[in-house]
Amino acid sequence: MRIDHMNFMQPNRATVAVLLGALAFCQVATAIPSNPVLLDVALQLRLSELGFTGRMQSSLEGKLGRPLNPGLANVGRLLWFDTVTGLHNDNTCAGCHSPTRGFGDTQSIAIGIDNNGIVGPDRDGPRNQRRAPLVMNTAFYSNLMWNSRFASLSGNPFDNSEGFQFPDPEGLSLSYLPHLLMAQAFIPPTERTEAAGFDFPGDNDAIRQEVLRRLNAIPAYRKLFGQVFTEVGQGADITFPMFGRAIAEFEFRLTRADAPIDQYARGIPGALTYNQKQGALLFFGKARCVECHAVSGPANEMFSDFRQHVIGVPQIAPIIGNVVFDGPGQDEDFGLEQVTHRPEDRYKFRTSPLRNVALQPAFFHNGCFTRLEDAVRHHLDAFTSARKYDPIRAGLPSDLAMRSGPNEPVLARLDPILASPIVLNDQEFEWLVDFVAEGLLDKDAGPEHFRNLVPQTLPSGLPPLIFEFPNAAISNPDTTENKTTPQCQRRNENAVTAPV
Repeated sequence: MRIDHMNFMQPNRATVAVLLGALAFCQVATAIPSNPVLLDVALQLRLSELGFTGRMQSSLEGKLGRPLNPGLANVGRLLWFDTVTGLHNDNTCAGCHSPTRGFGDTQSIAIGIDNNGIVGPDRDGPRNQRRAPLVMNTAFYSNLMWNSRFASLSGNPFDNSEGFQFPDPEGLSLSYLPHLLMAQAFIPPTERTEAAGFDFPGDNDAIRQEVLRRLNAIPAYRKLFGQVFTEVGQGADITFPMFGRAIAEFEFRLTRADAPIDQYARGIPGALTYNQKQGALLFFGKARCVECHAVSGPANEMFSDFRQHVIGVPQIAPIIGNVVFDGPGQDEDFGLEQVTHRPEDRYKFRTSPLRNVALQPAFFHNGCFTRLEDAVRHHLDAFTSARKYDPIRAGLPSDLAMRSGPNEPVLARLDPILASPIVLNDQEFEWLVDFVAEGLLDKDAGPEHFRNLVPQTLPSGLPPLIFEFPNAAISNPDTTENKTTPQCQRRNENAVTAPV
């Protein structure tokens, strides 16, 4: 039996009836069909049941209600890389959200201020509390940060009708902005450990005013903003809403949500390999991944329910850091409790969206695992994983491998979905990892596609950070030289107008 391209997505009723009967018989015997045709039918039926379309990337401008603005995105790009927005003068967005790692962290736990000016494996300095997550696709996230402290109360980042909630002192004050990312951009420059440092006096508004003073004093930035904001071109000051819109526009242009699973859902049966299809059925079924890494409804097909769970992640803490950790030993992270102040929220963290997850150098909120396989195994048996955890074997750097917090209090609060181990055989495990690593990876999300976004010079005149890109694009997995050690890169073919 064969399914042609049209019938792959829309077989007639008679074909469906025959296939469903065959599938039902197959499922009784093996749970997941081994026959390629029945495998496609089973996966398509499951995706249909979940409402997964694979069309989220193409929906962005429709959800925004306008086309993207390349000029505004370019201003945001330059701000992203310019340390002028960090009052400590040594860090910016790109220091923790790097083009070398899908605009995510290069570290297990982020290094903010007092860094050595390098972004990559050789980055050094005091650590913060958590890993900085990927920025790609955040346009579709209903809340942001590991403890969801920035959230659209409507559950829709494109809808401000119920307000955008932030911790005090901002509260709901940023709700006039049309998208959650535009509001969120107000916060990073005010974070003392990430950008502002501890020496500048004043509150968040004072910090933002100083950032604006700097920008308005730089002719190159006034010219750039004036090209997209008429009032600046006519002599008005750059404002923080303009800053927020520029940063958000750059982030919108970082949408990379056209992975093999999306192409498959749109009717390209060869987009996923046989093994990845098997892994997808496990993900959406027996392995129960989709129950938290959701794709339906408000999840916006981002592979997260954007809710908080306790999943038993082993606790680690750095030797030298800029943050005092929780607990009597100052080696714990209480997660959501820090926001709600409710003890029942202790150790809860937001479900991590999984698109392009293979680009990460580490996993979970504290990067305690550096191999995707170990992170998947932890989900399957959290008790065993946490109790046998060894930070050295997990691949952590020495400054994160010497302080471990208590695991039993975390396991005592484990989410019921993980209370019983999920048993997969070795082949099933390999299928599942293959799907998560490759089936969810957009081919345009790798570092080779972002080299030309790094400015060689900055409008502020400050020296740019040094980004450790891989020596070559990983375009041929069979070529050893394509997997060699990183090299420092500070080049850009078009420093001011490089397209996103």
